[in-house]
Amino acid sequence: MKLTGKGKVKRYQAKTSHFMRHKTKKAKRHLVHSVIVHKSEEKRMKQLLGIF
Repeated sequence: MKLTGKGKVKRYQAKTSHFMRHKTKKAKRHLVHSVIVHKSEEKRMKQLLGIF
């Protein structure tokens, strides 16, 4: 996880390390990109990063 310039938290998506054989090309392609953490989780993630 890391912070963006505007203070949002970015994270990588789960389910990308194994069992990729049964996923479609499209599903695998979409898992490559990082996503912004949802607002309801943002406070907790910032605490994990040590940012209060």
